[in-house]
Amino acid sequence: MASRQSRRLINDAPNNDSFVDETMKKPMWRVCLEWSSIFFGALLVALVLKATVVQTFYIPSGSMLPTLEIGDRIVVNKLAFSLGEVERRDLVVFSKPATLDNVQINDFIKRVIGMPGEEISSRDGEVYIDGKLLSEPYLQSGEFTSDLPSTKIPDDHYFVMGDNRKNSSDSRFFGSIPSELLVGEPFIRIWPLSRFNIP
Repeated sequence: MASRQSRRLINDAPNNDSFVDETMKKPMWRVCLEWSSIFFGALLVALVLKATVVQTFYIPSGSMLPTLEIGDRIVVNKLAFSLGEVERRDLVVFSKPATLDNVQINDFIKRVIGMPGEEISSRDGEVYIDGKLLSEPYLQSGEFTSDLPSTKIPDDHYFVMGDNRKNSSDSRFFGSIPSELLVGEPFIRIWPLSRFNIP
């Protein structure tokens, strides 16, 4: 009796082949339309995110060594400075200043050293803010900052430098940058995987 019921249950089960056949009855144009909608929807979301929220950047030079190395890829939060304040020692990505029109690179990454309204200078390899020595634990031991005459940072501007001071074109050369040029703040390094971390 039990075996007869089992056979009946097995025989009553839906045929897998007929199930597959039903799904294959969709017109090809409809399948293509569905997949196209998924693809273009995902593309639209990616473009919106890139334009307003996050964007990946490639590090092309050694100006930020040892914090960032050539070839690193970082993800930048483009809302960071809309939702929060720029702080000293922040890493920032910014658009090319007008003084660098002849340079082909469009985006740069440096560290905020001087804040709006402050007076920045350097002597004997050290940086001073309003006459006080600035602690810079992110620099390699022995890193030397070339002499910089006392410079007043305009309102709504930031003085930025690379961590690799001897090999960085930064505010010492192109001046402080206005806040409207700030693109965002890096929040994670995604490549190479061996250094996947928050810079």
